Amino acid sequence: MIGRAYRWVLHAGAVVAALLLGALALLVTGDVVARNLGLGTLPWIIEVSEYSLPLATFLVAPWLLHRSEHVRLDTLIAALPAAAGRPLERVADAVGLMICVVFVVYGAKAIASSAQQGSMVIKAIVFPEWWLYAPVPVCFALLAIEFVRRMVGGGAMAGAGPLP
Repeated sequence: MIGRAYRWVLHAGAVVAALLLGALALLVTGDVVARNLGLGTLPWIIEVSEYSLPLATFLVAPWLLHRSEHVRLDTLIAALPAAAGRPLERVADAVGLMICVVFVVYGAKAIASSAQQGSMVIKAIVFPEWWLYAPVPVCFALLAIEFVRRMVGGGAMAGAGPLP
């Protein structure tokens, strides 16, 4: 039950990321066409794209790691015998876990600090600054869970299955 809910959360993040990127492509295209037709421009489009691209990256990363479709250079692991490659992959997963924990802690501190100070982003769109930091600890926590799952469950794709 928990495994199914976990996979659903990962899948939902990937779907939201895809929808964000699709909407962004349509908005930017519409803005370019409107500008070329002399209809003016939407000043907030650039800001939306600046915020959407990293957000989509954060949202899709745990899903990609779960499916072993993330970017990785495994030339050394592939060249080694399986008996030597598996421990090396576990070390890489442990390093990934440690990095994720740092980002979870740092992200949570950045959110708390920004919220405490009442910092605002004031551009074409105005909103609390901590909103920018909110995905960081959540997505890195999911990545940390995924690294632990990989370390305990036998590596890539361990426990990955179809969604309900």
